[in-house]
Amino acid sequence: MTSADASEGAVHGFEGQQLIVVSCYTRFDNLAHGPKGTQAKRSLYTFRMDPSDGQLVLLSVTKDEVMNPAFSRVHPTLNYLYTCTESVAENGEIVTWKVCPRTGMLTKLGSADAGGTSTCYLTLDKDCSNMLVVNYWNATIGVFGVDKKDNVVKGARTVYDPNGGRQMKARHDKHVNHSENDNNAQAERQADPHSHAVILDPRFGRIAFVPDLGMDVIRQFHFDPAAGKLTPMGMVRSGPPAARALGPRYIEFHPTLPFCYVINELSSEISVFEFDTAAAQKILAGIDPALAPPTLLLRQTIRTIPDAWPRESNTCGRITVHSSGNFVLVSNRGHDSITVFRVNHTPAQAGMLSVCGSFHTRGATPRHFQFDESGQWLISANQDSDCIAIFRFNLATGRLEWTGHEYHVPSPNFVANVWTQSEGMDGVSEAESTGELAPPPAPLTPPPPLPAVVAAKL
Repeated sequence: MTSADASEGAVHGFEGQQLIVVSCYTRFDNLAHGPKGTQAKRSLYTFRMDPSDGQLVLLSVTKDEVMNPAFSRVHPTLNYLYTCTESVAENGEIVTWKVCPRTGMLTKLGSADAGGTSTCYLTLDKDCSNMLVVNYWNATIGVFGVDKKDNVVKGARTVYDPNGGRQMKARHDKHVNHSENDNNAQAERQADPHSHAVILDPRFGRIAFVPDLGMDVIRQFHFDPAAGKLTPMGMVRSGPPAARALGPRYIEFHPTLPFCYVINELSSEISVFEFDTAAAQKILAGIDPALAPPTLLLRQTIRTIPDAWPRESNTCGRITVHSSGNFVLVSNRGHDSITVFRVNHTPAQAGMLSVCGSFHTRGATPRHFQFDESGQWLISANQDSDCIAIFRFNLATGRLEWTGHEYHVPSPNFVANVWTQSEGMDGVSEAESTGELAPPPAPLTPPPPLPAVVAAKL
């Protein structure tokens, strides 16, 4: 790709197009883990994707100095992007960006102190009035207000501390490398609570779930959006009762079935849970927190790496459910693969998983990956190889097919899929001015099969 390609994109404009925003680590010495790539000089790269073949063209690179943005959340209806910064030494920042659909440029609108260190996850509630924020290192979970006028995240409304204000045993200036997964590393990482994500149930949007990597549990909360408050309502183990060193990292719900999937980072396993609607309704009805029933019921546990691969040589990264509802995908850091699972839809086995296959990511340490809006192209952020790689996803078989498209990005850690809303000359989107959303992209016709010379290399 050349500068001419990027400038041509800026001239013609890309309203209502597929943008891919990749964030990078810009500083290594204040991270809990140990990246092996190159420290980035710029923090966010914006690409345009060609939906016909998955190729990317670089449009914009941020000039604002934002350190270690490591998670992004896209506004569901407007051209705004939210990022949070990662550091074990300094409080995180929640940064609000305006996305220009014509140039891909990100304009920083404001930032808020995350109230904790190693900020790692952001979730908007249903009406985008609140941002739920997780700080991994000191485990706190905050609810922040979102200004309805400019969509900028403001200060914290409430903060919940699962450690009860006690000092953490692990020190930010002296700790194990969290990229390691031997017994010593596991013991230190699990000496304290470490919240790693927060999501809201898709049915009511009022039950919040927080995987705690340090305690091997999924915490559940009653979320009150009007008060901006999380009330603890018990917890469930993230795997079988006798299992240890699970390390729950992320949790994702199925789009139609009452199931969710938890990726256990340390044990390289997925736990499949059924969502108990009746139990959730009891919590929403105002049950005493001490009597709150578990809303997640464990139904299956399945490995993400081959049995022959040692568990201590891998940690899991992202988990996602494909928009079709037919597949669950997980990235493996160490095995350097993405494992694809098929979701069973038969009544007796609904929601259960079976392995389709594991596919090399063409780079080391796939910390994150993302589908485009069509669900047919997958972008892998290979952190320790300073690259992002593009794969074609076979919607029938679940196979990932290497396209040969690879792009240099230093220490990539997160990939955001941004489908932009068209805007007028005043920079106001149609959704902002009329309240109506632009239609989503039509499903693409499946691409032709790979040429034989390429397929032979898979």
